[in-house]
Amino acid sequence: MTAHEGATVLVVEDEPSIADVLTIALRYHRFEVLTAGTVRQALTLAEGSRPRAPGSARAGAAIDLALLDVMLPDGDGRALGRELRLRQPDLAVVFLTARDAPAEIVGALGFGDDYITKPFNIDEVVARITAVLRRTRPADVLPRRPPLRYGDLELDETTYSVRRAGRTVELTPTEYALLRFLVRNGGRIVTKEQLLRHVWQYEHTPPESTVVETYISYLRRKLEPLGPPLIQTRRGVGYGLA
Repeated sequence: MTAHEGATVLVVEDEPSIADVLTIALRYHRFEVLTAGTVRQALTLAEGSRPRAPGSARAGAAIDLALLDVMLPDGDGRALGRELRLRQPDLAVVFLTARDAPAEIVGALGFGDDYITKPFNIDEVVARITAVLRRTRPADVLPRRPPLRYGDLELDETTYSVRRAGRTVELTPTEYALLRFLVRNGGRIVTKEQLLRHVWQYEHTPPESTVVETYISYLRRKLEPLGPPLIQTRRGVGYGLA
């Protein structure tokens, strides 16, 4: 599908840097994205979107999913979600909540289709949004992308599944994001700093961080029983695919 045929996601987040990351990632995955930083802006965008015609999978700029920060400068994201649902009953809703705010999580679970805690992994956000839309929308609403291939490795970017030599490999969202970045870079060596920035969204490398080494080890344990060693280490530089 082309980009304009993808599902439309309304991102309501008052922190510009977070909103930018979400917007870039979702558009990269061929979603249409509308953004707002306040309740008022979100309601204005929703008012301007056209409702889906009866019996039609899509119509114009209808919003398929709202990704809502719970704490907004002019109101509560949960109340916004309820108002948006009143206007469009079939709207899917996913909340962004603070990890240390159990009341927010309880409220999100009681009303929304899913919730994501901050800080988050951007690939997990895309995967969770895709999963929610699969449950709530016809299959032809979702963007379908051709699989990524490298040797006997195949990554399906629509179902977030991985196969090696024809056999399924079960990966966590972070493992998948790491492997996908390596595949997209082909046979090139990528540095630890690049991996931390693109996979974990770290702007600065945490001192003494071993998260990259740990997840590289996880991937090797899952991939190497199915074929020859795939991930190579260039000491002092980074990692790549053989």
